[in-house]
Amino acid sequence: MIEPPPPDGGLPLPINGDTRVYAIIGDPIGQVGSPKVFNTLFRENGVPATLVPLHVTPDGLNDALGGLRACRNIDGVIVTVPHKVAVSKLIDRLGDAGRRIGAVNAIRREADGALFGDNFDGKGCVIGLQREGHTVSGKPTLIIGAGGAGAAVAHAFADEGASPITIFDIDGQRAEALAASVRAARPEIDASTGPADPAGCAVVVNCSPLGMHPDDSFPLDPISLSQDMLVVDVILKPRISRFLEAAAERGCATQPGYRMLDGQAEAIARFFGVIE
Repeated sequence: MIEPPPPDGGLPLPINGDTRVYAIIGDPIGQVGSPKVFNTLFRENGVPATLVPLHVTPDGLNDALGGLRACRNIDGVIVTVPHKVAVSKLIDRLGDAGRRIGAVNAIRREADGALFGDNFDGKGCVIGLQREGHTVSGKPTLIIGAGGAGAAVAHAFADEGASPITIFDIDGQRAEALAASVRAARPEIDASTGPADPAGCAVVVNCSPLGMHPDDSFPLDPISLSQDMLVVDVILKPRISRFLEAAAERGCATQPGYRMLDGQAEAIARFFGVIE
């Protein structure tokens, strides 16, 4: 008898006709880490489910969602680039964060068959910080980058009571639009635009793509950081960005992007109802 190989933490439980199915859709799809993360979670919690990657191009997105509606054992879908904004316009209901940000990264099938989506990018960042004993409530925060990640983090931090929040983006109009949306959602939060200057801030978050390539410039000059600041970077590759390395050398506490990803997995798993 051939002995089976030792189980990989990322593999699902044995699959049968009762297995509940989840998916992650994106274009491209080979880079995603969610299958391993969620299938490990399913194993560890004894959940009879599996998560699979599905390569869906933008021109096939509508058909893919139609297939989701037709497959009654698909309970949820994680959404990655470039579909987060487009999907928000194709599903039935939006959660509060998804509505404010205008993008979703998770969809679940409701009991009535409706597709309900929400955004957990920013919440994942907050959970990652909380796991390390950090809080942003009442702390002056600088957010660099007002794209999808910046919008998610700005709204999540506002929900946690971070204030004032200063937003910088090379596109000044985009930065002002995000600040205005935060103020509209949370009038008690002082949200405005400003330069990429961390003076007076307790928390600095890089939500721009700067740092993904070796020859990228820093999102701001690390010499302007002080050792009492918490510095967060949302990029996933490299695992520890040059910006975070420079911040650590200045004595700052830091959080890398993979902590945000871990926090997202926890939040999405709760949204799917597979953990409490």
